[in-house]
Formats: sequence, C-alpha cells, structure tokens
Amino acid sequence: MRNITLFIEDSRAMEKQNLNSKKRGFTLIEVIAVVVILAIAAMLAIPMFSSAASIQIRVAADMIAADLEYAKSMAISRQKTYTVTFDESAESYSISDADGIITHPVTLDDYAVSFRTDSRVDKVNVVDADFGSYEKVSFTYLGSPDNGGSVTLSADTKTMTVTVEAVTGYITISQ
Repeated sequence: MRNITLFIEDSRAMEKQNLNSKKRGFTLIEVIAVVVILAIAAMLAIPMFSSAASIQIRVAADMIAADLEYAKSMAISRQKTYTVTFDESAESYSISDADGIITHPVTLDDYAVSFRTDSRVDKVNVVDADFGSYEKVSFTYLGSPDNGGSVTLSADTKTMTVTVEAVTGYITISQ
C-alpha cells in the first residue's frame, strides 16, 4: 500500500512539473497570431505616414485627367468644340465652349477649378501648362485635340504630368 501511495505522490509531482513547463513558452499558433496582428497594424499605419502633398498631387492629376476626358466626351456628344484653359498664375483651369465657361453638371456653377481654394488640393501647384504655344487645349467634335501637350503639377518634392496626345487625345498621367 505504501508503494501505491508513493507512486501517486510521484505522479502528482510530475504533473505539477509538466504544467509548470508548459506555461514557460508559446505555442506556434500563438506566435503566428501575434505576427499576423502586427502585420495588419503595420499595413494600416503605413498610409497614415505618407504626406498630404503626395496624396493631393495624385488627386489633382486625377481631377485634371477626368476633366480633360469630360471635355473630350462633351465635344463628341454635343458635336462642338470644348476647351480646357489653364491659368498657371492662379493655379486653376476651366472648361468652356464657344459660348463661354460651361456649367458644372453637379454643382451647377461655372466649371472652373481652383487648386488654391480647394482644400483637397491646396498644396498642389500648376508648374506648367504647355499645349504648343498656348495654355489651353481644345477638343473637336471628333474628340481629337487641336494640339497635344501636358500639364505639370508639383507638391513638395513630387511632380506629376498629365499628357494629352496630339492626334488621338489619349490622356495619361506620369510621375
């Protein structure tokens, strides 16, 4: 009987030792879970560290490209010439037809965009708008521009260029 009692006490001591040794480390699943959580947190934090200027210059380039496409599609659908005129000194541009500046379809105001007064793009500067010897491009009823050219934007150290191809009117954005 004494041997059985000693055996039971030894078994309990070994169980306590095994329980204590299991509490010392982490399982592979726990380590993987922590790594995944840290990776997700890092992915969420990285966009927060990018500068406002780099985001604004991309927004401004997209706006210009979209408005050039809008003027081109309006010229095709209405079968008349539409012109996008840039004003480097005022950091702005407008869309007009033969009767003058057109009405924006959403705001119902004149279709004029000013980077200085728009908080979404107020860090962006229009460095150069060069369409031949003009600061404007006109799209004919076929959607082709009267001349090709580009608009160069800058914000902090970033520069982007929106280009209109001369014959096709194809619009691209490059850095």
